[in-house]
Amino acid sequence: MSGSTARLEAIEAVTNYKPITHPLNFHDVSTGALFGSNVFGLSVMQSRLPKAVYKSLLNTISSGSTLDPGIADVVASAMKDWAIEKGATHYAHVFYPLTGSTAEKHDSFLSPDGNGGAIAEFAGKTLIQGEPDASSFPNGGIRATFEARGYTAWDVTSPAYILENPNGTTLCIPTAFVSWTGEALDKKTPLLRSMQALNKQAQRVLKAFGHEDVATVVSYAGAEQEYFLVDRHFYFSRPDLIAAGRTLFGAPPPKGQEFDDHYFGAIPERVLAFMLECERELFKLGIPVKTRHNEVAPGQYEVAPVFEQANLATDHQQLMMVTLRRVAEKYGMTCLLHEKPFAGVNGSGKHVNFSIGNSTQGNLLDPGDTPHENAQFLIFCAAVIRAVHRHASLLRAVVASAGNDHRLGANEAPPAILSIFLGEQLADVFAQIAKDGGATSSKSKGTLTVGVDTLPELPKDAGDRNRTSPFAFTGNRFEFRAVGSGQSIAGPMVAINTIVAESLDYIADRLEAALAADPDGLVEEVQSILRDIIAEHGNVIFNGDGYSEEWHAEANQRGLPNLRTTVDALPSLASPEVVSMFEKYGVLTEREMLSRQEVYLEQYCLTVGVEARTTLEMAKTIVFPAAVRYQGELASTCSSLKAVGYDPDTSTLDELSGLVKQLHERVGALESSMGNGNGNGTLCHAEHYCQDVIPAMAAVRQTADALEGMVADDLWPLATYQEMLFIK
Repeated sequence: MSGSTARLEAIEAVTNYKPITHPLNFHDVSTGALFGSNVFGLSVMQSRLPKAVYKSLLNTISSGSTLDPGIADVVASAMKDWAIEKGATHYAHVFYPLTGSTAEKHDSFLSPDGNGGAIAEFAGKTLIQGEPDASSFPNGGIRATFEARGYTAWDVTSPAYILENPNGTTLCIPTAFVSWTGEALDKKTPLLRSMQALNKQAQRVLKAFGHEDVATVVSYAGAEQEYFLVDRHFYFSRPDLIAAGRTLFGAPPPKGQEFDDHYFGAIPERVLAFMLECERELFKLGIPVKTRHNEVAPGQYEVAPVFEQANLATDHQQLMMVTLRRVAEKYGMTCLLHEKPFAGVNGSGKHVNFSIGNSTQGNLLDPGDTPHENAQFLIFCAAVIRAVHRHASLLRAVVASAGNDHRLGANEAPPAILSIFLGEQLADVFAQIAKDGGATSSKSKGTLTVGVDTLPELPKDAGDRNRTSPFAFTGNRFEFRAVGSGQSIAGPMVAINTIVAESLDYIADRLEAALAADPDGLVEEVQSILRDIIAEHGNVIFNGDGYSEEWHAEANQRGLPNLRTTVDALPSLASPEVVSMFEKYGVLTEREMLSRQEVYLEQYCLTVGVEARTTLEMAKTIVFPAAVRYQGELASTCSSLKAVGYDPDTSTLDELSGLVKQLHERVGALESSMGNGNGNGTLCHAEHYCQDVIPAMAAVRQTADALEGMVADDLWPLATYQEMLFIK
């Protein structure tokens, strides 16, 4: 079958798609009963565990106290019984290696009983500890190939859950993953450590403010997930989507997103059916998804959960990505989580909303109605401002990837320059603080009159929003908008927790010293701290258009880093100040930090290498043959016309021939660039891929996309942007 025939058959298959005729009965269980039904959560534990065991477990979960290993057998037995009642035959320790994906090792509950039968067993030691291979996952040199031992450790703060399959269910146990030498090989371990560090320093600040009953302070996250849906017939007709997750070729369609008609538009029926089933599955897993809608680009959508404790939110994000991909297949679609699957239209991010708080003091980033009087809020807000300014390069590094490089700085994404948007109200308050008199007023919120008698007055926020800011205050939280769609939010949360902990440590030192000198000196010292932070770190605050060229120039004058690529950003992970900070707060050792830099550079090289090889394969075996066939048709037609006395216009043939020759030359240049590495070491290889291979790939694409606009449609073999984005 020719490529063009395959494309035409894909179009026919998509347009003849029949919706599922026997949908699930979504009314058989109420939403309340459905939510968390597959989770071994607190209510299940309370009903199945002895009171003393439940109390001990709850104490570990809520206050971070050390887990009592003596209760493990009781918990394991109750968990096994619950899982078997739900049809489970196997259990899996689920962990999150540095690939950014989810990993799991499945084992059966059944063990031979010695009499030709089997019994279901699940001991406490099995619950607490597993042993996957530690040398087969990215480790950045921590483990040699022959050093295989690694351990998974039960994370009691993230509840076990049931993963359903048409042929059975599996008990899944979230775990941390460490090497035999105790170093973190995963995303979860440093996240848990960073949350401990944040709690310790936040507790100090709250106690300086006079709070005696201070519950554990935790970070919260709510990550908005953007994604594309493409019919699977189109997906399988595109080798680049299969291999790289993004299109390496594709001319812009006549209509893209310029009409803004897709954003918040009516959701197509097939897509809505997919969304409803996704939500049902996520509800069962206790994932509090709240919002669904069409995003800006055609074929792009979003699902967003409400806030959760950061560790749980991170695990749930991984589950959400798995669920989106799995359910999309049932509806004949593929879910694309690449940050920029289609050039020229909006890419997909994962905006991470961040706040900190506890059960006794509430949300510590809630300004209240009069933020100028809320000294505690101003201190915590100032801690974030200081943290982002001091560690902007680190924040850029933890969202760096080959995929996100295509998105950051584009018209739908925040620039690679890290700045903070505060909004008019807070910007005004901090401007007052910068003066010696301190803040004496806050801009009021007020109401908005629409001008239609039948419409109510609307409560009006004190300031507008800014969608171009990478780190924006949005009312009672900060939104980190630079995270990529396919990325784990663990890395960004580790960085945010740790840099904020460092700032709170600085603030706590000053408050404690001031109170030791003068027990009544809190207010004066708070004002002094706020003034100093704004004076030293206020350059990071920017409320304007982050997309403008003027901002790039201004940011440079302010001394803000502009790390445009992953290769520019990742060396920040190994900088002495970053390594020292992570070691000081017990989040990552120097060896663990350097290993991560090595892993992420290697992943960058591997990603670009796959893309380059796929570009070569497609250019040689798909694009070039199609162009030559059309070139032959045109040449034959021109020859036939000349044979009967006509003088045909050969300008189209000449242009096509020029592009065919150019494609051949540029393919050769790409092959040459791939074989001409510069220097030794992963960073040198990454620099070569960034500076030489990616531009050579872009040149091949430019020619191929020009050919797409010339070759006869019935000869063009690749599904086009117009087809993939608009045919649902």
